[in-house]
Amino acid sequence: MAVMRINLLPHREQKRQARQRQFISLALSLGVLGLAVVALVHGVLAAQIDNQKDRNTLLKKEIAKLDEQIKEIDRLRDQIQAVISRKQVVETLQANRSEAVHLLDQLVRQLPDGIYLRSVKQVGAKVTIGGYAQSNARVSTLMRNIEASPWLTNPELIEIKLVPAPGVPASRELKINEFTLNFQIRRAAPTEVAAPKGAPAAPAPAKAPAKAAAPATDRPA
Repeated sequence: MAVMRINLLPHREQKRQARQRQFISLALSLGVLGLAVVALVHGVLAAQIDNQKDRNTLLKKEIAKLDEQIKEIDRLRDQIQAVISRKQVVETLQANRSEAVHLLDQLVRQLPDGIYLRSVKQVGAKVTIGGYAQSNARVSTLMRNIEASPWLTNPELIEIKLVPAPGVPASRELKINEFTLNFQIRRAAPTEVAAPKGAPAAPAPAKAPAKAAAPATDRPA
């Protein structure tokens, strides 16, 4: 004869409690896992940040070194430019050291009769002379001589006017032409510079045109 067993315990309540325990256990496991993931991510990010900080520090040091090198290059460039400038000045002085001698020599050679200089001023390659001339023709002759000179060029008459002759009493009313003239010095040395020692000097331009331009009867106004 079969025996029937009846469970009178609250099995539904036990199953509910068992499910609750499983849920709590799963939730705790997930929480621990989440914390572990967060800690791992934080550790990775912190390591990357530290690595980037180290790289930034290294870059800053290298940039500082490059800045110092750039400053040194700038200083060297300034020094080189200063040396080049001094070299150019020395070369210019070397090339033009005899310029004043040639200028005075050419003034003596090219000055026609009847002209007397009272001032000579040089600024760079530009020369300004002032003086007195017995006539306008004498000044024209001087300008032609300057243009034909191997050392002088570009004569330009600035002013010419009739003034009382210096050193003459006003009662005599003797007047003379006062003029101001500009011209340029040829920086490129002509062949006269390279003439060997002992060679005859280049002949001075003929002064005959000056005498022809100013007749013997020409007198100051």
